[in-house]
Amino acid sequence: MYIATSLDGYIARRDGRLDWLAAVQQPGEDYGYARFAETVDVVVLGRGTYDTVQGFDAWPYSGKRVIVLTHRPADPRHGEELFGGDPAELVARLAADGHRRAYVDGGRVIQQFLAAGLLDDLTISIIPVVLGGGIPLFEGSERALALDGVEAFPSGLVQLRYHPR
Repeated sequence: MYIATSLDGYIARRDGRLDWLAAVQQPGEDYGYARFAETVDVVVLGRGTYDTVQGFDAWPYSGKRVIVLTHRPADPRHGEELFGGDPAELVARLAADGHRRAYVDGGRVIQQFLAAGLLDDLTISIIPVVLGGGIPLFEGSERALALDGVEAFPSGLVQLRYHPR
């Protein structure tokens, strides 16, 4: 997992907008995302996240296998695959296909994977913005985590790295 949240724990505004992320955008700074992306061979997205990235100027997952967790039909434009089953079943299938490391993104999907004990590491970038409401990163899941590292950036972003206990 690699995700940004507002200081009060939201990953998007109530309507899904991510405009508040601009508060820390600086030329040449990706906060380690490219390095992280090189370590994964498959991306697992929730439907809301998938719908959001469809509106981006460029498809952010070029060269990666992408699985969208959804029960609604979609019209894949970049070779994405739709999956409507259990996360543990998906992980077993991906492992059988030879995948070794997945990037899991999307609030509900992250919650499902965390609850099922399927996340090995969590990178959370805290953006110095209070939204006062929106789509929460964690809701309804409790899991003890161990801190692996903290990095503060000049923009005010603080990145936390954890693994489940």
